[in-house]
Amino acid sequence: MPLSWEWQRRIERWKSSLRGLFGGSGAGSQSQPRPQICPACGALAGINTTKCYQCGTNLRFSTAALSKKFAGVFGDNPAPVTTIFLVANVLMLGVSFMAVTAAGGESGITAILWGLGGAPQYRLGMSVPMQLLLVNGEWWRLVTAMFLHGGLIHIGFNMMALMQLGPAIEELYGSGRYLFLYTVTGAFGFLASAFTGHLSLGASGAILGLVGAMLAVTNKRGGASMRDLRSRLISSVVLLFVLGFLPGIAIDNWAHGGGLVAGFLLGKIFADHQPISPSERRNSALLGGLALLTILGSFVLMILHYRDPLP
Repeated sequence: MPLSWEWQRRIERWKSSLRGLFGGSGAGSQSQPRPQICPACGALAGINTTKCYQCGTNLRFSTAALSKKFAGVFGDNPAPVTTIFLVANVLMLGVSFMAVTAAGGESGITAILWGLGGAPQYRLGMSVPMQLLLVNGEWWRLVTAMFLHGGLIHIGFNMMALMQLGPAIEELYGSGRYLFLYTVTGAFGFLASAFTGHLSLGASGAILGLVGAMLAVTNKRGGASMRDLRSRLISSVVLLFVLGFLPGIAIDNWAHGGGLVAGFLLGKIFADHQPISPSERRNSALLGGLALLTILGSFVLMILHYRDPLP
């Protein structure tokens, strides 16, 4: 069955974005070169210019330039970072399943639903108690653990929450600050968990960080709608923590609490609007770049230490 014209146009746009992402415009392209727009401050730059005259941003290799190119891959998606997080979490679930199966662990429907754990998840970067973090210096686990899940049920709840909260927060703060918020709150949640001696994994600490940021926004803004949203958020958080105290339910309240507090504090600090001025856009790009480098570096360290002896 031939593709509809909407899908044909969408695929061509993705192809064009991917070609641009890797530095080319495609074989045989006859399009005339055009002036560039700085992705950080929006100023007009020359055709062959590599650095913005207005704010100094590198037009080829800066975080803002890469973010703009990646956003083009997802079309008009207003929340590209949320989409990337969704894809990354699902991919890591597949990696976890293959690692558990290859290690001779539980396989089949039970494993993929809720049985992904043990040594393979440790090697892939789950969070560990503070004693092990201090002894081995494996601080990268505070980041890699937020991309690991114990099975489809675990990731299903977390990704549904991320899809509900992520786009709204990313649209509010902009992709750069949102990436920083998600990374810092998730890592802070696992730090709190490690201090209390837990083995932990999952995106819920970072997701509670988003909730904390939303609570901060509702405190800064008045009105009945904000009060209603704040009440709903608090009720959901209380219910989640109550479930965490019930026997037989593996919910890490410490990771949730750490992420919630960190998100609330960052929500108090961040201006609750998209970056507008050149300085705001530059700072947002710097925060996003720092978070991105932290994530990539953490995964590189996880790969380098994958074969280390188990404690």
